[in-house]
Amino acid sequence: MGARLGGRTRGGDDDLDVAHEINVTPFIDVMLVLLIIFMVAAPLATVDLGVDLPASAVEPQPRPDKPVFLTVKPDLSIAVGEDVIARDALSSALDTATKSNKDERIFLRADKAVSYGDLMEVMNLLRNAGYLKVALVGLDGRTATP
Repeated sequence: MGARLGGRTRGGDDDLDVAHEINVTPFIDVMLVLLIIFMVAAPLATVDLGVDLPASAVEPQPRPDKPVFLTVKPDLSIAVGEDVIARDALSSALDTATKSNKDERIFLRADKAVSYGDLMEVMNLLRNAGYLKVALVGLDGRTATP
């Protein structure tokens, strides 16, 4: 026949073209199986459990000289310090209390009767007013040891 040069025969028209295509059908099948597995496993990973959170046993932090307290009362009225204010006046009342220092920590305290959603609304008002440093105030849950 002919002399071989570099893996091809010289002078022959019977050269086969090599197909450079990847068969993606097995890849798609594997991806669909993984999708089904994750769709079944995702609801099992999220479990609703009733949680009774414990009281905090953390050492109290030093208190600033003149802290700014924002209080949410059981009737959902809010107060800055001792002054009850309207919700739309919160930003200006905080600016007055902090002398427009947005980096000052705001101590947020709420009655036990206030729902979580209502407390989050007040925290959103704080964020919209530009006060991002918020400390939640609670009772000391530690027991005194003799």
